Amino acid sequence: MKIVLFIGHHKVGSTSLQDFLARNSVALARAGILYPCVDFQGMSLMLVSAIRGQAPDDVLSMNAREPHNALAFKLLAEHNGGKVPSFHKGLPSSEQMFWAINKQIEFLTPDTVILAAEVFANFAPTSSDLIVRLRDAFPEADITVVATLRRIDEYLASWHGQRLKFGHKMAPLRKTGAQKYFGNIHFDYQLMLEGWIKAMPAARFILRNYSDVRQAGGSVTDFFVQTGLKLPRGMKNQRHANDSLHRGVYEIARRGNRVLSPPLAGKLRQRLQDLTPDLGLPVSGDIELFGTRNRRAMQERFEPIHSFLSQVSGKASFFKDQPQVETLRPIAERKVFRQAVAGVAKHLKYIPELEIKEFLTTLDTH
Repeated sequence: MKIVLFIGHHKVGSTSLQDFLARNSVALARAGILYPCVDFQGMSLMLVSAIRGQAPDDVLSMNAREPHNALAFKLLAEHNGGKVPSFHKGLPSSEQMFWAINKQIEFLTPDTVILAAEVFANFAPTSSDLIVRLRDAFPEADITVVATLRRIDEYLASWHGQRLKFGHKMAPLRKTGAQKYFGNIHFDYQLMLEGWIKAMPAARFILRNYSDVRQAGGSVTDFFVQTGLKLPRGMKNQRHANDSLHRGVYEIARRGNRVLSPPLAGKLRQRLQDLTPDLGLPVSGDIELFGTRNRRAMQERFEPIHSFLSQVSGKASFFKDQPQVETLRPIAERKVFRQAVAGVAKHLKYIPELEIKEFLTTLDTH
């Protein structure tokens, strides 16, 4: 039996991949490819899908769509004595999750089992024991580990926006925000990967550049091509998931997270996403978030990490466009921030919350 582990990174199409695998889990299982459930929500989805003959098209619960993120969070929580994030509700213990996975393997006898979780990326810096436990849960398996990575400036810009969506309170990337990532997996890809390579010396590792993944047709297509798995006919199409904030509204959302209550800050972020198409903002990728000094620091600090990636992947240069990390984008964030505030002001009638209106009308754009 083969085990394919997708270990991230974040913001590389992982949610779209998980959504596709969950919605097609019954058809895949019939073709010998198991995307296993870990709890009753996931089991219920598979049962309903099997009875109806098709998976539901509505929004899936987090436990059903991302069961292995749930497993990863549970393992981390049990190891650290912490808590699982509130969006994964009612989870059993990790021991029960592994028991459920192995029972599905026993009853369905798949050729391949896929475990897909960007949260796996957090295992190596936490403890290699987590990786070993995952490995030892499938002692006879032939393991392949897949990781997709983005060029560091593009990744940090996207991940920073994801954290804003989570409601985190942070400094702007152009100030000290970028430096906060330098010591963790969101900058140090070697820290993310090296523990897996050491704990699974017999595994096959597939490292993918996110730009190549996009050119290949997206996270789902690239995953199946790279792993050599054949999709059965009649699959539901890949759909876009986990929409990002436009970089032009980052600063509004960032300030909202700082001064508004969490529920109101969440509503502000939703209003901003709804209004963005009508704000006339420039292309998100053309907005400069870091500044010259931070870009130079990123390039210098990432150089040994990039050498590691190139060596592991067997490529002369893993990110062929790595020198562009130092290249400023054409439009300054502060300029777009003023444009976004002015644009939102024209649409205040669509925002019912008085506190959010007051916040928006009193923003200092100087």
